[in-house]
Amino acid sequence: MNRFAKYAVMLIAAAWLTAPALTHAADWRIDPTHTTVSFKVRHLGVTWVQGEFQRVSGTVRYDRKNPGASAADIVIDADSINTRNARRDNHLRNDDFLLVEKHPTIKFKSKSVKNAGAEGLDLVGDLTIRGVTKEVVLKVADISGEVKTRRGTVKMGASATTRINRKDFGVKYNRLLDAGGLVVGNEVRITIDVELNKL
Repeated sequence: MNRFAKYAVMLIAAAWLTAPALTHAADWRIDPTHTTVSFKVRHLGVTWVQGEFQRVSGTVRYDRKNPGASAADIVIDADSINTRNARRDNHLRNDDFLLVEKHPTIKFKSKSVKNAGAEGLDLVGDLTIRGVTKEVVLKVADISGEVKTRRGTVKMGASATTRINRKDFGVKYNRLLDAGGLVVGNEVRITIDVELNKL
């Protein structure tokens, strides 16, 4: 066997030995029908007003044997905001808040993983709202097992939460109460309950 043939055999053997490790990583697509992106903000300092975005898409990489390799790329349609009040929703779409005409999407793209374990992980990534990008941490938990449907689709799910200050993203509108305090709180609590389809 000449030197070239020996080299080729070595490459093939190396590829065969490493292939099983590569097959553990799985790519998933968000199922928008069964995924909810919800948020809540303080109103008048006395309660929480809740809403959701009704259109979301994206992909996730998750390897149960190597959760540190996880990743997510999520796109939310900002115009799909729904707080069960049409007048308020239209206000949230305009320049005082999301300015959806110029910034139609909200995006999250992960760039690293921290605290990965069997119970969950922290996805560190860039969140873009209203054209402003800031680093946030999505705390991922409730990671389910895989389930195969009657149609043969393999599914899994998880939940992720984070908190942001809306003013960091240029969403600065507010009004003062007569007795002091703000009509709209600055902290926004976000929850993503996601269902995934295996690709």
